[in-house]
Parts: sequence; C-alpha cells; structure tokens
Amino acid sequence: MKDDLLSVRLKSISFETGDISSFVLVAPDGSRLPLLTAGAHIDLHLGGGLIRSYSLLNDPSERHRYVIAVKREPEGRGGSAAIHDHLKVGDILSISQPRNNFPFHEEVQHSVFIAGGIGITPILSMARRASALGRDWELHYVTRTRAHAAFLAELEQLRSRSNGKLHVVHNQEPGAVMIDIAKLVADAPPDAHLYCCGPVQMLDAFERAAKSRPAGTTHVEYFIAREAPSTAGGFEVRLARSNRTVAIEPGKTILDALLDAGVPVAYSCSEGICGTCEAVVIEGIPDHRDLYLSDEEKAANRQIMICCSGSKSPVLVLDL
Repeated sequence: MKDDLLSVRLKSISFETGDISSFVLVAPDGSRLPLLTAGAHIDLHLGGGLIRSYSLLNDPSERHRYVIAVKREPEGRGGSAAIHDHLKVGDILSISQPRNNFPFHEEVQHSVFIAGGIGITPILSMARRASALGRDWELHYVTRTRAHAAFLAELEQLRSRSNGKLHVVHNQEPGAVMIDIAKLVADAPPDAHLYCCGPVQMLDAFERAAKSRPAGTTHVEYFIAREAPSTAGGFEVRLARSNRTVAIEPGKTILDALLDAGVPVAYSCSEGICGTCEAVVIEGIPDHRDLYLSDEEKAANRQIMICCSGSKSPVLVLDL
C-alpha cells in the first residue's frame, strides 16, 4: 500500500436517493485537505484489505471537505455494502490523496457532459468548475426515474446561475424520449470537449460515436470492468528490483499471486480502472485487460495493470 494515506473523519451522511448516499469527509483537526481537481477520485480503505475508489463531487475550490456518493450495489463486491451498512458519523477513515484519471480541460470554452446514474459524481464536479470559470456547458443526465436522480436540485441551481444547460432523461418513465448519444456527439461543436461517465452500454455507445471526433476531445471514465481479468496463469513474473520470480498459477491474477507471495504492491479497484496498480514492463508482452491505458499505451507494452492483465509471453519482467 502507499504510505501517503490521509486520515479523515466522516462528518455527515446524506440520503440522496433510495440507493445513493453522500458522505462528507473532513480532516480530524479541521485543517485544509490537499487540493483536488474536477474529475478526481480518492481510494477509501475500508479494512480487511477492502479498498474502493470513489469520485469526488466537490467544487474543486473547496479545501475543508471531500464529498463522495456511493450507490448500494446488491450484486457488487462488498464495498458499497460495507459503506452503507457499517460507516457511522464520527468514524476515522483512511483515504488516498486525490488522483485524477478523468481530468476536466479548464481552457476549453464549451463542454458537453453525458452522465448515467451514479456517473453523475465526477461530472457534477466538472460542471461546478466550468460554472466557476464562466465556461459554457451542457449536461445530459440519464436515470431510470426522477426518484433515482441524485443531486438534481443542485444541478438545477447550478444551471440557473451559470452558462450551463441541463437536459434530464428518466428513461423508465411514461413518454420518455431516449437519449441519442450518437446525435449528441455529432452535433457538438468541433472545438468542444465531451465527457461521459455511466453504465458500460452508455460508454460503449459514446466511444463508438466519438471515433469521428478530433483526437483528444473526448473523455470517458468507467466504474466497472468491461471484461473479466486474466486468470489463465501459466507464466512467471520476474521482479527486477527485488530479484524475485513468482509463478502465476491458473485461477490467479498477477496481483493475487504477488500478494500471496508477500510482495508489497499498491492496488485499489482490482478491475483495471483506477491505475493504482500500474507497473512498468521491462520485458515480455502483457495481455491487457484494463480500461485505464490508451490503445497507444497498450500497443507500446511498457505498462501493465497487474490487477487484471496477464501475459502473452512465458515470462514477464516488471520494475518491482
């Protein structure tokens, strides 16, 4: 684990929807927290090796608190249940420093945001920052029903006092008009930047439509993996710095095998999304399964997310 963890106190818990709650975190001594940027996330350490990443929905100018929102996921891996069922106001928690894999481009005059469900969390921070800078923005927010739309009142207020436009679709309500992502992308000004965060189906549709956009103007963030991790095993990982070799057995990821062997490695999401477990590849060909590296970075084979990716070569040498 990284040694730059912060201690925070859980100041308050707010009910946002039937399955989403927000959590306000402050420094125990009331001091200022490290600077965050729009789109950033923190890793929340829940004990027993359980670590989960959550987007910060704050206005980035705030230094007195961090705010996250967590949706209870009945079919999840235990993180949301632990948070909803066990955290209490006053608890002292360990979190990482804010990191940003989904940055907002502040210099751009016009931004188009597309959010689905809990994907509103990083987008809300971006809309707040765009408003503070006097930038133009439009947000297309999709939920099942109005009752499932977290932070809707805040978004309405933000729109009313900024250069923003808000379009909300509740796609399971009578008469709902489905969002046309391909048209939204095609209609966006050429110099606009587009951001999408939500369910995998929404992100896939966005990425298909975004292929025609100018390079570097479209941005996505996934909350769950698109494919299963590589657990075929049958190869070795050599650790260049520690001069060790670890066999990756069938049924295990590289991360699992290294942890079982007592190798101290940083990790968080375990789904190839957050980038915490990134390692430098010295030799060998990774079997990339992550959603963090770009296509160009994957083709270069100089980095690997050890939580989910495997190896296409018999030996993988890592800078660990």
